[in-house]
Amino acid sequence: QVQLVESGGGLVQAGGSLKLSCAASGSTVSFYRMSWYRQAAGKQRELVAEYDSDGNIRYADSVRGRFTISRDNAKNSVYLQMNRLKPEDAAVYYCFANKFIDRGGGELQILNYWGQGTQVTVSS
Repeated sequence: QVQLVESGGGLVQAGGSLKLSCAASGSTVSFYRMSWYRQAAGKQRELVAEYDSDGNIRYADSVRGRFTISRDNAKNSVYLQMNRLKPEDAAVYYCFANKFIDRGGGELQILNYWGQGTQVTVSS
């Protein structure tokens, strides 16, 4: 079982920066794919950035070049540095940990864990 706790959200002016942190406990997340999602009011939750256990990183087109995901396995944490924030970046940001475990015999166990979210508000 993995518990994820996000922090670092808040109110920032457009053009400003914030750094979100996600601290994991209960188990190491070194072999998990770690992601940041966001959900704006009235919209579906969307992937912002992900960092898999092989070091592959992917960003949503809307944030590429402005946001940077990083992870520190020694601290069991993942981060999201958000620069040049725009009003449309305002949302609740969620940390997500995901891992597939091959149990053999064709059985695949999927582990998914979500944090509680942290609010990011961007004023224009």
